[in-house]
Amino acid sequence: MSEFAKPRQEGEFPHWETLYQNEPVEKMPWYTTQADQDLLRVIDTYGIRSGHLLDVGTGPGTQAAWLAAQGLQVTATDLSTSAVQHAADYARQQGVTVTTLVDDILATSLSGPFDYVFDRGCFHVLPPQARSLYVNTIHTLLKTGGWLLLKCFSLQETAVKGPYRFSPATLNPIFAEHFALVAQWESGYEGSLATAPKALFSILQARGDA
Repeated sequence: MSEFAKPRQEGEFPHWETLYQNEPVEKMPWYTTQADQDLLRVIDTYGIRSGHLLDVGTGPGTQAAWLAAQGLQVTATDLSTSAVQHAADYARQQGVTVTTLVDDILATSLSGPFDYVFDRGCFHVLPPQARSLYVNTIHTLLKTGGWLLLKCFSLQETAVKGPYRFSPATLNPIFAEHFALVAQWESGYEGSLATAPKALFSILQARGDA
């Protein structure tokens, strides 16, 4: 398998607004109302119960609502207006406060600073030429010492379709200039699929400006 295995050709990813307009969110492969197992591990291991967190590519907003219920101040963004509406509705149903915004992380209107950024599915669908812009943007939005909690498809995943895949050897150099690696492990994506796709989870700490 190639360095960045990509069964989808560039440009074959869904049009996110069309997807969220036309498909029930409950049937989307990444949909789960349970806390992401890796996010739960981080919250419990490090005792995170406060701070301002940005959920990039929030989709239906289930993780954003769960994070707000843990005591964090959560801003949830997505390219899709319909996804953001789902996220806002879900937060209200759960009785939690989440700031929901339509935003493109590659042309963001956000200013930060955030203590944490959580990305469960945005980075690994970006084209390779956009990765450096993503890294620079996330670094700018995070306070010095803040954490990017990044979940992406693992190179160990062998499914025919799906996002770009990464191993530690291919992911870490992309972030090395602006982030220090805190922890990293292989995992899986909970969702509506019978078999959870293989994932790589990373905790990356924003370095101070040189």
